[in-house]
Amino acid sequence: MDQPLIDTAKNGRSLEGKTAIVTGGGRDIGRACVMDLARAGASVAINYHSSSEGAESAVSEIRAAGGQAFARQGDMTSDQDVAALVEETAQTFGQGVDVLVHVTGGLVARRTMLEMDTAHWNYVMDLNAGSFMRATREVLPHMSGSGSIVGIASQAGRDGGGPGAVAYAASKGAVMTMTRGLAKELGPGIRVNSVCPGMIDTDFHNTFTKDEVRSHVANITPLKREGTSEEVAALVSFLASDAASFITGTNIDINGGLIFS
Repeated sequence: MDQPLIDTAKNGRSLEGKTAIVTGGGRDIGRACVMDLARAGASVAINYHSSSEGAESAVSEIRAAGGQAFARQGDMTSDQDVAALVEETAQTFGQGVDVLVHVTGGLVARRTMLEMDTAHWNYVMDLNAGSFMRATREVLPHMSGSGSIVGIASQAGRDGGGPGAVAYAASKGAVMTMTRGLAKELGPGIRVNSVCPGMIDTDFHNTFTKDEVRSHVANITPLKREGTSEEVAALVSFLASDAASFITGTNIDINGGLIFS
């Protein structure tokens, strides 16, 4: 870690003494969130599905800088795996959970409606919206009426996504609606917000978006570039902190000005 574990320059954004869970924390936006929360002082539980190298290296970096972290493999579409993650977090850090950052999700594959089968639709919905439900449900008893939940939605939840992304866009739209509903249900003690990334330089777009499409989107964006995982993580950490104490039920765009909402 190039920066101190706790960055005292972040006025009002300290998470010192708090415990955070990051699902999907082994790579890209998830790993960047892990590191930013740790720099703000949080003890971090890292869930990963297949990105063990990124998760374990994050743990090593955080511990080397004097912080607390552990990584646990798990499938966030499994009730048992989600419950086990939350339970290990409480036992390892010896306290409740203050912050949940839910990054788990994905497009899986691009399929038009004529190519759609029910199994694919259900899996994408469960991977994105169902996993958010499970993580939130399991963490609530450990928040004791106070905390912050931050989800990762998507620009696709606003504009419908690109070709073959109807299932993904619908699932992220569900995350956005869940964010609003949960904010009403869990206030005033627990705040719930989500962020809607646009074109961010991640493996998601390395896998699912053609280079020429990425270049075109970057060129028509007012800031003329893709975003970074670290920029998304900075927004997530802000929403998790007391600096965002009067913000709940929002789905905040981070897309370089590509669309406004």
